[in-house]
Amino acid sequence: MYVADSRGAAGDEARDATRPGPRAAAAVAPTVLVLGTVSLITDVSSEMVTAVLPLYLVAGLGLSPLGFGLLDGVYNGFSALVRLVGGHLADRGGGRHKAVAAFGYGLSAVCKPALLLVHSLPLIGAVLAVDRTGKGLRTAPRDALISLSSTPETRGRAFGVHRAMDTAGALLGPLIAFLILRQAAEGYDAVFTVSFCVAAVGVLVLLLFVPGGRIRPAADLAAPADAAAPAAPAASPSLRASVALLRRPDVRRLTICATLLGLSTVSDSFVYLLLQHRLGVPDRWFALLPLGTAAAFLLLAIPLGRLADRLGRWRMFLAGHVALLGAYALLLTHGPAYLVLLLHGAFYAATDGVLMAAASTAVPAELRGAGLALIQTGQAAARFAASLAFGAAWTAWGDRTALTSAALALAACAACAVWLRPASDS
Repeated sequence: MYVADSRGAAGDEARDATRPGPRAAAAVAPTVLVLGTVSLITDVSSEMVTAVLPLYLVAGLGLSPLGFGLLDGVYNGFSALVRLVGGHLADRGGGRHKAVAAFGYGLSAVCKPALLLVHSLPLIGAVLAVDRTGKGLRTAPRDALISLSSTPETRGRAFGVHRAMDTAGALLGPLIAFLILRQAAEGYDAVFTVSFCVAAVGVLVLLLFVPGGRIRPAADLAAPADAAAPAAPAASPSLRASVALLRRPDVRRLTICATLLGLSTVSDSFVYLLLQHRLGVPDRWFALLPLGTAAAFLLLAIPLGRLADRLGRWRMFLAGHVALLGAYALLLTHGPAYLVLLLHGAFYAATDGVLMAAASTAVPAELRGAGLALIQTGQAAARFAASLAFGAAWTAWGDRTALTSAALALAACAACAVWLRPASDS
């Protein structure tokens, strides 16, 4: 199920006869490219804030690691709470993927200027919760649009292209934030203002260029013309039917494993704070640390996505967590910062889009948004718990003990994930 198509030459010829040209199967759908552009612009905006937020909260507002862990948990936890709702709403009414995604992008955009007005922990937490609510609403519909616009055998590549474009924005965002902090007198306020303007452009691109309405799965595009007659409208899927997807063995195993591994995944912000703490990185250079992760993600997302299509997406997903374990080991042994960031980026390149490509194969098209959200919800909820636990452990026992515990937990969870691997992954 999770490997590249292995049909013979005769099957390839028959398939090519129904397509525009010999390279059509290798092409990435225009919808994927437009969504990649939207994500690139939006990530410029969001990563500008993410790059300076840990320093702003810890150094500027004086939060403890436990307090930051709580806020970071809120930042990710609210996304987990609404992902299933976003996926379910997108699947209803003939496919509202674009509308739900646009609402989520817009909600996150309006939160950026709100950060100019709040300076207390509860209010900042409330703004971040609304921002992550927007992310939670948009993620599953967007990924459903990508999977529905791609053929099963090229979904790893499609998600790799999208994640590479998304990460190009993540690469530019911290750089822009760094330049603004160096030039502007009120650096943080300027970052939040520019972030809002960029986010608004991303919403406009989505509204103007992403097609709306029901999207016919790309796997059906090769069907003969007489087989493409409009079908009677299907009943809107219920939330119970969405949750019932857990009865499917592959969906259940993917959800359990993504949740287990999420429980031992240290937040990106903690990784950068650990690097600064251990290497003595000056505050003015802190915003550049995410560039290392983003650069590695950008370079590796497409190659690893294509490799996952050929060798098995589940194998690539587990290999990504091995890379993360290596990053933890280097942090514990004061290894080179560039290697930590390289492995950190490789982890995301091997897991983020690859997990969604694997899940897209296991989930039916009519429940694609809710099915992807179900898996994402388990993973995001686990990372919420991990942020709280890591922040508490750092405050109580120090960063080294906390990171050692996270590394041991990750190794144990990876072993469980190998045992629970989907039976259809070869």
